[in-house]
Amino acid sequence: KGVLLFGPPGTGKTLLAKALATEAGANFISITGSTLTSKWFGDAEKLTKALFSFASRLAPVIIFVDEVDSLLGARGGALEHEATRKMRNEFMAAWDGLRSKENQRILILGATNRPFDLDDAVIRRLPRRIYVGLPDAENRKKILKILLAKENLESDFKFDELANATEGYSGSDLKNLCIASAYRPVQELLEEEKKVVMPF
Repeated sequence: KGVLLFGPPGTGKTLLAKALATEAGANFISITGSTLTSKWFGDAEKLTKALFSFASRLAPVIIFVDEVDSLLGARGGALEHEATRKMRNEFMAAWDGLRSKENQRILILGATNRPFDLDDAVIRRLPRRIYVGLPDAENRKKILKILLAKENLESDFKFDELANATEGYSGSDLKNLCIASAYRPVQELLEEEKKVVMPF
C-alpha cells in the first residue's frame, strides 16, 4: 500500500508520480504538509479524515505526498507541536485502515529528498523504495532535446557537448539553464545600451 520515491531535488519525482497514475489508469491526489495543516485546533485531523474518505470514493487512486518528510518526519522532536502529532497519528491510523482492506485500491506514494528524516513507522509502511537519481549524459541529452525542441537552433547545435558539460545537473537544473541562456542575449543588449552615451 506504500511506495517511496527518494533522491536529489529536481530529478522529476513528482512528474514520475503523475506518469505512474496515468499509466495505471488511477486518479491522482497530490498533497503536501501544508494541505493538512490548519490554524484551527482539530481541523488537521478532520482534513486527514476527509482526505481518506474522498480517496475511498475516488478509488482507484494514488495519494501522492510530496516532501513526505515534512508531514511524516521523525517523532519526538523538542519543537514538535501537539497539532502536528495528532495529525500524523490520524494519518497513520487511516493508512493502517487501508492496509487492512485488501480490496481497497488506494496507494500512498511518498516523495522526499531526505529519506533519513522519516519516522521509522513510516518507513515500514513504505516497503517499496525507488531511488530517482540524477540523469546520466545520454538522458541529459534527451532532456535538453525536449526542452529545446521548439527553439530555433543552429543545425549543428552540439547537444553531446552540452550534455557532457552538465554533469551533476538535474532535469530542473537543465530547464533553468535553458531559460537563463535564452535571456542572456537580452541582458547583453541592455548592457550595451547602458554604455551608449545619449546626446543632450
